Amino acid sequence: MTLKETVLTRLKETFPDAKMVLTDTTGTNDHWHLEIASDTFKGMSRVKQHQAIYKPLRDLIDSNQVHALKITTFTAENWPHG
Repeated sequence: MTLKETVLTRLKETFPDAKMVLTDTTGTNDHWHLEIASDTFKGMSRVKQHQAIYKPLRDLIDSNQVHALKITTFTAENWPHG
């Protein structure tokens, strides 16, 4: 399983209703931009949303497999990708 597949699988397990786009921003497989929509985010502060996203990825971040992760969150109704 690729790193991208691992990240997406873990996030899908954590946020089953999520719609996601994960983009390798540098081509080096360690700098990512995550766009994620989930109704789980309703009523949560941006900090809490990001903490919830980081939690299942903590070991990948701590081991520097994921060096940078830009996160853009949405609720399902605000998802811009159709």
